[in-house]
Amino acid sequence: MSRRVREGARAARVERVRARMGELGVDALLLSLGADLPWLTGYEAMPLERLTMLVLPSDARPTLVVPRLEAPRVEHDEELFALLPWDETDDPVRLVADLVGSRASLSVSDRTWATFVLDLQDSLPAARFSVASRVTAPLRAVKDDEEVAALRRAAAAADRVATQLVSGDIALVGRTEADVSRDIGRRLVAEGHQRVNFAIVGSGPNSASPHHGAGGRVIAAGEPVVCDFGGTFDSYCSDITRTVFTGAPPPEYRDLYSVLEAAQAAAVDAATVGTPCEDVDAVARRLIDDGGYGPHFIHRTGHGIGLEEHEDPYLVGGNCEPLAPGHAFSVEPGIYLEGRWGARLEDIVVATAAGPEAINGVDHGLAVVEA
Repeated sequence: MSRRVREGARAARVERVRARMGELGVDALLLSLGADLPWLTGYEAMPLERLTMLVLPSDARPTLVVPRLEAPRVEHDEELFALLPWDETDDPVRLVADLVGSRASLSVSDRTWATFVLDLQDSLPAARFSVASRVTAPLRAVKDDEEVAALRRAAAAADRVATQLVSGDIALVGRTEADVSRDIGRRLVAEGHQRVNFAIVGSGPNSASPHHGAGGRVIAAGEPVVCDFGGTFDSYCSDITRTVFTGAPPPEYRDLYSVLEAAQAAAVDAATVGTPCEDVDAVARRLIDDGGYGPHFIHRTGHGIGLEEHEDPYLVGGNCEPLAPGHAFSVEPGIYLEGRWGARLEDIVVATAAGPEAINGVDHGLAVVEA
């Protein structure tokens, strides 16, 4: 994407944000850590003890307050926002407070350090604070064409690594989970990811722990290995899970996996525009219940994805939000028998007017690799 196109997209996003601020009665948006800031400016703040904050009033030009030593990293679009670097002896909270002025209804980044939120509250005692996600999350959840294209590139790169996994090109037996996790991470980078966000490798009984931290356990023959991994590719995230078995799976495990595979496919098919998020979750849950594994599906069916690994929309009971064109999300049911074994299957899906489109294409069947 050219710089001019990027700047145009960001300017359009600012206008959409301002329109929503008007609907919600928000006078100023205060954006620090998190994905909202790069979504609007292209600049990702480092998680420093020094304050970075975009002050975006509903009625004035935005200003990015940034530590002077960080200012060279900002791709400054003078038409989109003013840049206000601060020196080590300055009080950045005071600078932000002065930019806010008498505006009373403020929405601050969900991930802003608590110390800065508390200092801002002290500096602006008449202001009312709320989380910025109520303004930005519904807007960021609907991806434009360029964002969907970026997600496709990230998914394709992750697919190339997943293909190496299910084909047996990534050796498993005799290696520790941590070693395999590092190997997967290296391969993600080799396929174009700038950053590895996670590489879960859970073998044997550890496959029943959805967020298992890969450790020193040596992978053996005759057991499942759940591999869930993703990274950042040109600012947008990938996320895929495939389960492999080291040797011939016993009938009991094949049954478990066949239930899981059917539930995941049905949930993908159900993710049509206009369908409430909780209904997609219910489809997967019902099939797993019917298969006799209901108590062993212990997490939501999916999460949104974009600049962050997890963002709106969430496919979970109680979320009545209907899917809209441009929503991008995972569909990843899992079955976990504690102390024995587990399995998970995940694709990223984009809701379109023509129907749900899975942008991961690696085979969904239980991959059997040589022991």
